[in-house]
Amino acid sequence: MRGARRRIPQRNRAKALSRDGAAGDRGAGALYALTAYGIWGFAPIYWVQTRVFPAPEVLAYRVIASLGVALLFITLLRGWRELGAALRSRRSAASAVLAALLLGVNWLTFIWAVQHGQILETSLGYYINPLVNVLLGLLILRERLNRAQTLAVLLAAAGVAIQTIGHGELPWIALLLAGSFGLYGLVRKLGPAAPLAGFGVEMLALAPLAGLHLFHLTGRGDAAVPAASAGLQLLVAGSGLLTAAPLLAFASAARRLPLSTLGMFQYLAPTLSFLLAIGVYGEPFTRSHASSFAFVWLALALYFWDSLQRTPRYAAELRSREPTSLGGPT
Repeated sequence: MRGARRRIPQRNRAKALSRDGAAGDRGAGALYALTAYGIWGFAPIYWVQTRVFPAPEVLAYRVIASLGVALLFITLLRGWRELGAALRSRRSAASAVLAALLLGVNWLTFIWAVQHGQILETSLGYYINPLVNVLLGLLILRERLNRAQTLAVLLAAAGVAIQTIGHGELPWIALLLAGSFGLYGLVRKLGPAAPLAGFGVEMLALAPLAGLHLFHLTGRGDAAVPAASAGLQLLVAGSGLLTAAPLLAFASAARRLPLSTLGMFQYLAPTLSFLLAIGVYGEPFTRSHASSFAFVWLALALYFWDSLQRTPRYAAELRSREPTSLGGPT
């Protein structure tokens, strides 16, 4: 009949709702990913403000603040059972302690580098991190590299060599950041603890070291943060929230996006840091820097192209090589 309302079959209606829901999840996932990697990319702005304090003291307060925030979220998300299971398991506890030490090295290196005007080198470190993951897979997990992956690793090594020759020393900050975070991701991948519980155990493992350091500084009368203004003290205390916010956003993105899509966002953070170093903080960008970054970018482009060529295995590739734990690059 003319004018009669056309009825949509129930099955088609369900499919349409499913597609809309999936599209909504992907859109929300993209926003969460942008939030996480955006915060990580702009994080140097925050840590630059702490340069009036020694990096180890800032790290100690960051650990204490992060522990408080982690326990808060574990309470809100009802994760105490998972945390208890991780603490009772020797394997979980041992892997968490090792991961905690690697994360502490990564955080300390990053904070020190930003405080000393080395944001550009931190950017280089997180650019080469995916290729370090590939190399770790070869050396530790006995994975095989194809020609494209081998060429990508060699190109990245050439970029590091160019900067070493141009400046007369290894870019140790970049290598230490990439190496520590790559090993951290590997330990978290092999460890049995769930992401949030694992992060809580890591902060519990680092907290005694942080507390001892602060106690030692106070005993010597060298503690800088307690003598600072209220604004600076609040800035340091807020480091726990700065640590937790992108982690939760990343976890939300990981639940909504395919890992292949999520992997595309990982280059946003070092790109933002790169732009900050050059455009805001005026760090020198020499010819050797340009050549070094060009080789690394070419290596990443080759690595990413090769990953896309091997779709649909790309998601499994990222799951095995990219750290999906709640650790965060900075």
